[in-house]
Amino acid sequence: MVTAPAGPARPVPAQAKPPLARFAWSVLAYNIAVVLWGAYVRATGSGAGCGNHWPLCNGEVVPQLASVQRFIEFTHRASSGIDTFLILGLAVWAFRAFPKRHPARLGAVLSSAFLVTEAILGALLVKFGLVENNASPARAFADAAHLINTLTLLGCLTLTAWWGSGRAAVRIRSRRAWLAAASLAALLLLGISGVIAALGDTLFPAASLRAGLAQDLDAAANILVRLRLWHPVMAAGVAVWLAFYAFTAGERSVRARSLAWTAGGLLAAQLAAGVLNLFLLAPVWMQMLHLLLADSLWIAVVLLCATDLAVETA
Repeated sequence: MVTAPAGPARPVPAQAKPPLARFAWSVLAYNIAVVLWGAYVRATGSGAGCGNHWPLCNGEVVPQLASVQRFIEFTHRASSGIDTFLILGLAVWAFRAFPKRHPARLGAVLSSAFLVTEAILGALLVKFGLVENNASPARAFADAAHLINTLTLLGCLTLTAWWGSGRAAVRIRSRRAWLAAASLAALLLLGISGVIAALGDTLFPAASLRAGLAQDLDAAANILVRLRLWHPVMAAGVAVWLAFYAFTAGERSVRARSLAWTAGGLLAAQLAAGVLNLFLLAPVWMQMLHLLLADSLWIAVVLLCATDLAVETA
């Protein structure tokens, strides 16, 4: 039996650390799961499941899970605690594996920093009672800040894994940097409007699509309800901008073109999910899918920006 010779092995960049990169991608995937479970906590009104206690749950390290809400909230806190060890381990590994000034080190440090602020924001939500049925403007601001921090954390983890795979660092001062920054800022603003819309859907559910639109246009309705109408409007505008940016970035390299198509596909899926979420009156499972697509789109755009701004494009 004659065996054909194997093709040449795919070259690995000199500074790439495949084991660390795989671990970093795994930590990113785990964080997406933690974010989704946090959204489930909000969607099910379980944010007060552990009472006004943090980091303990109902004043106990391992509480009696006497209610579904307590189980949901405690599970989210436990998963966040595990996340602390994962990200700190990633940072230690990055510092041991890479030389000074390597971008993967910076990504790991920033990931650790935003993990700390993530925990602080989560604690403030609990301690100030900005959970469960709280419909105050303060909760909207707090949830928006939480979302910005969460997306930044996911972005830093994404770049840590990307740079750990041997990808080139970015040139912030390039002429295309403002296009990348505008794309990320547009997604952040869209995410904020999405958080407000989801909060309004949770706290003020509508019996029908017509009733929901009537709520949105009612001048006497809660501000969270009246603001959610702007989310689909912003989504349309951001979609046009991202399509433009993906098209221009995709012309710069083969890798950027692949990421541009990925981002475009996720963008189309996200828009379809948003329409479906609207017609289905935002059930919990649809909110979760919508958020998963949003996180995936964010990661794809972060990678597209990093590739577009790379010191060396391939």
